[in-house]
This record gives sequence, C-alpha cells and structure tokens, in this order.
Amino acid sequence: QVQLVESGGGLVQAGGSLRLSCAASGLSFSRSTMGWFRQAPGKEREIVAGINWSGGTTYYVDTVKGRFTISRDNAKNVVYLQMNILKPEDTAVYYCAADSQFLYVSRDRREYDYWGQGTQVTVSS
Repeated sequence: QVQLVESGGGLVQAGGSLRLSCAASGLSFSRSTMGWFRQAPGKEREIVAGINWSGGTTYYVDTVKGRFTISRDNAKNVVYLQMNILKPEDTAVYYCAADSQFLYVSRDRREYDYWGQGTQVTVSS
C-alpha cells in the first residue's frame, strides 16, 4: 500500500519560510518522479515543483522560481519543499505526489499515480 504523508505546513507571516516534507512508503521511491502541487480555494490544483529520480532534473512554476527549492533524499524516501519569502498568494493546501515514471518531470497532475492527503500553508500579510 502506497502512502505519502506530508508535514511541515502551518501559519507564517509574509516573508517567512517553511519546509514541507513528504515521507513515502510502499513504492519504489528512487524510481519515481516526485511533485509538489497546491490548491487554493476556488482554484485548480497546480504543480509547484517537481524532481526526477536523481534530482538532476527539476521544474518550478514561474511564480515560485527563486523562492522555493525541491529536493529529495532517496535513502530516507523523503522529498522536501523549502519555501522562502512566502507571500499571501502562496496560501493553499500543498500536496505531495508520485509519478511511477522516473525520467522526466511532468507538469500534468493526471500523470501522477499517488497523492498525499495535503498540508495547509497559510501566509498572512
């Protein structure tokens, strides 16, 4: 049984930082592309960042480039999202997702096979 468990969300003031973690089990983590998505109220779920199996390929949506960093530890089966200089518009539920193909980073949420339950990130102005 595949499980993705996010942690690290919370309430932070604008300009602050948070680090999200996603612990994976029940899948071949080192052979999976991992992504972080977010969904704000009334909006569609969008990809924030993604990382291929080795960490050699990453993707960031334009709105977070230079502020967020995705990384992974294949020995621990964990993927991270370091979020700096947070803005109120970053407020959303953040989801971790796993794509069974491992070579490239897909931006299409339909290509991700497994999802976590999400963690709330709220940025106050």
